[in-house]
Order: sequence, then structure tokens, then C-alpha cells
Amino acid sequence: MANAHDIIIRPIISENSMEQLADRKYTFEVAKNANKIEIKKAIEEVFPGVSVERVTTMNMLGKVKRMGRTEGKRADWKKAVVKLKEDSKTIEFFEGLI
Repeated sequence: MANAHDIIIRPIISENSMEQLADRKYTFEVAKNANKIEIKKAIEEVFPGVSVERVTTMNMLGKVKRMGRTEGKRADWKKAVVKLKEDSKTIEFFEGLI
């Protein structure tokens, strides 16, 4: 298994992800080759005291962008929505953003 910090790339801060915080759901960009079990272990390792109930993943396609006459494409990436158990601590990174 890869290092936990190699699996979790960055948190995703958007309106939709902020609304899901009330349901104890947190959104992250993760490595494309990571599976749900690896993501769960990485979250529990990086954030001590956090217990993950469920992990939902999505493969996001990169947008096609124009640069003058030519077209380019952003990279594809993977998104994970992590739901925490009721008795779990919250992820403190997201606390000041609400």
C-alpha cells in the first residue's frame, strides 16, 4: 500500500461539499489507482480518532479547454466522498470553513 499522504491528494471545498458536512460527509481528491479500502485506511491514519463508515468514489473526467485555436484537456481525477460514523470525531480541517 502507498503512503496515506500519497492516496489523499487534497480536500475539495465547494458549495455542495460544504452542505454535506451536516451529514458527516467529507470530499477529497484521491489517487486514481486507490481503491475504497485504501482510502478508508488512509483517512483513518491521517486524521486520528476518525472512524469511516462508507467511502463512495467517482472518476471525474477532465474538461476540454480552448487555448486560442487549439484544444487542450485537463487531467482526469478521482473524487472520494467519505461518510463518518456517528460516534466518530469530526475532521478538524473543515471546522473553520462553515
